[in-house]
Amino acid sequence: MEKILKPMSGYLTLVICLGLFVASIYLFVTGVDNNIVLVVLALLAFVLSCFFLKGLMIIQPNHSRVLNFFGKYVGTVKDNGLFFINPLYSSQKISLRSENLQGQTLKVNDKMGNPIEIAVVIVWKVGDTYKAAFDVERYSDFVKMQSEAAVRHLAMSFPYDNLEDDHAPITLREGGDKINAILEQELTERLSKAGITIQEARISHLAYASEIAGAMLQRQQATAIVAARTKIVEGAVGMVDLALKKLSEGNIVELDDERKAAMVSNLMVVLCGEKAAQPILNAGTLYN
Repeated sequence: MEKILKPMSGYLTLVICLGLFVASIYLFVTGVDNNIVLVVLALLAFVLSCFFLKGLMIIQPNHSRVLNFFGKYVGTVKDNGLFFINPLYSSQKISLRSENLQGQTLKVNDKMGNPIEIAVVIVWKVGDTYKAAFDVERYSDFVKMQSEAAVRHLAMSFPYDNLEDDHAPITLREGGDKINAILEQELTERLSKAGITIQEARISHLAYASEIAGAMLQRQQATAIVAARTKIVEGAVGMVDLALKKLSEGNIVELDDERKAAMVSNLMVVLCGEKAAQPILNAGTLYN
């Protein structure tokens, strides 16, 4: 469990160290010729100045020091400035700044077994210095490995799109913020044991693998064409039905079944054709 320490300021100790150092020089110069006591005092003052100097530490903004005393965790200092601690403490520097992890592009299979390429960008920082220092070997390597595992699991849990799974509630391509939220949650669960806080996680690259990209593009185009044609036919049928009803209700012209069939055929050709219809004048009747 992380424990926050508030050590004493180090400015007074710095002044004392400088005073002892100056005193050691003066005593050594004074007693080097005929006074062994002054030489011993000079050496003692020098050793004390070095000992106290070892207890001084400077902590930059958004950095911390994890302190140990002969293998026992003492606490963590997160304040910035010059401080004095027990010179026998050992310290480990841990940055509290936010860091970006640009994951490499991974080739994995989605839920439907299609090979895809996926990459993510993760913004993270150390939240618990005790876990980062003692629960894992190297927390930065731990973040990289677990992030890759989380991305692979995410890709295998959802289809790339809904071409093969029409009832999929979430897809990688259209999931958007929901997919990113699921990724953040899984990363938080995986990295919490290392004291890592996930600030943001987003998919930066998503595409079909190169070996099936062409086939999938043709399939998407065919699906789009079929969907568009379906809409066109539905609209044309509605317009033909409306035209027949208006002609019948207004008693504009009496059409038998053969004439209705011919009219429906002509209107469907005009409405569903890809190109504009070319008018043809009929000087006779529908039966000639």
